[in-house]
Amino acid sequence: MLRTLYIVCLFLVVTCTSVSAQLAQSLRLEIPSDPDEAEAFDVTPLNDKGLLVTIRTGAFYDNTPANLNFQKYDVNLKLLWKTQFKQSYDYTPVLDCHTDQYVYHLFRDYDRGKFQFLRLHLDDGVFETFEGTLLDQFDVQYFKVLGSQAYVGGYRHGRPVVMAFSFFDQSAKVLPGMYVNRMELSGLEIDESRREVNVLVHSLKRHCQFSIRTYNYDCKLVRTLDFDGAEKSLISGKLLPVNEQESLLVGNYSTDCTPYSQGIYVTRIHHGEHADEASKSVQYIEFSQLQHFFDYLKPQRQQKLLAKANKKKEEGKDYKFHYRLLVHDLQPTPTGLTLVAEVYYPQYRGSTLAYGGIVRGSDRYEGYRYTHAFICGFDKQGNLLWDNCFPIKELLSKELTEMVQVSHQGDRMVMAYPNDGEITTEVIQESKVLKETEKFKLKTAAENEKVTFSAQDNLMAWYDRHFLACGFQKIAPSRTSGSQREVFYLNKLTYTEENAGQPAKSTSAKTRKSDGSER
Repeated sequence: MLRTLYIVCLFLVVTCTSVSAQLAQSLRLEIPSDPDEAEAFDVTPLNDKGLLVTIRTGAFYDNTPANLNFQKYDVNLKLLWKTQFKQSYDYTPVLDCHTDQYVYHLFRDYDRGKFQFLRLHLDDGVFETFEGTLLDQFDVQYFKVLGSQAYVGGYRHGRPVVMAFSFFDQSAKVLPGMYVNRMELSGLEIDESRREVNVLVHSLKRHCQFSIRTYNYDCKLVRTLDFDGAEKSLISGKLLPVNEQESLLVGNYSTDCTPYSQGIYVTRIHHGEHADEASKSVQYIEFSQLQHFFDYLKPQRQQKLLAKANKKKEEGKDYKFHYRLLVHDLQPTPTGLTLVAEVYYPQYRGSTLAYGGIVRGSDRYEGYRYTHAFICGFDKQGNLLWDNCFPIKELLSKELTEMVQVSHQGDRMVMAYPNDGEITTEVIQESKVLKETEKFKLKTAAENEKVTFSAQDNLMAWYDRHFLACGFQKIAPSRTSGSQREVFYLNKLTYTEENAGQPAKSTSAKTRKSDGSER
């Protein structure tokens, strides 16, 4: 089903001096939304090539087919092309992903055990489909593409499985060495420069071993790196190549085989004959060693918490932190990389936060409560250079998703997150805070209108110094009585700085109206 698009551009005059910076709304696009129909909107930023909006109707229930409407826009939110894909009743959407050239969608026919891959070319909107058979009773969790091969990861009978599907001949292979008991998939990462696939797994057995299993394009296991968890167990890991011979592995760790983080770690991964030495050089950085991790707390609470941690250390014991982290993909910089992670906890009605721990007051789940984000800079050797903190106020999300976005602008970084129709920003320069948190309210298409309801707010670092905000809004006349209209909005936001920034890495945001479950 195609929709009529209403495009309204707002131009704001912004003065920019060496000591002034401001977030301004430069453009706005509104897509009418039918409140009586189930819809899902997927926004994929494409850096300076624009963005792709995917509108999906149907397939929220088993008896309706999926209709996908693809609409590509340039950086000025002007429509470049649109196309529609009508799915048959047999297939149900599972996951999607994208590369620089294509957007991929994975569908599944549960009755016949068939899978279908849709490949959409981002230049012209031409699409093609590929059908094949993967394993039956396959609980799919991950979906990535490298070259002409798709990699689908998940579980079968409680055991981890990753399969490679060839678009060339529709053949499927199981990556060897993972179908074992008591092991979890922790991540699936593509290394395009080396044409390799890294599967990160976490053992649930004694010592909580963390492993990286690397496969070449022919699906052969080329190396395995094991990290013993007897004293410190790795929870997550993100890989970033820094040169032809090495990558950096960064993530969070615990000291008791739990999902509660004690700090972050970094290690250098060698891709040659000395690859097995990487596990011997892990640097562990406890949260109390970071200069600004606890800046989200009031000074008195900071002092009290750090005093407890120092007292434990003097007694020769470890202070147990109880933080849950959502670790972002690593962002390369000219000198190394930056790590961004958000700290959260599941909130139940009546629960309170007490120094990083949770006191559960009832069994009614409300969502994920975010407390703060922290950012760390590393050089290419894995040495910690600096850290900073971004407090998050009153942000509760039903889905656990990346809320904080970072735009690199020269030697400065703008950190921002959305909440209830507003964008909160902070400007930092490594460990310095150049501009404290500010709030910017998203504007409507006309001055005589007001937003009466805002939901599913998302924010993405787009390109250069621009952000992209999107979500659902109900809009009504501000002075006269009249009916409300519901729209899916796209706002282009520009942070004016003296120094122009570099293009930010693309992320993807998916949202559905409040009666749905997909983010």
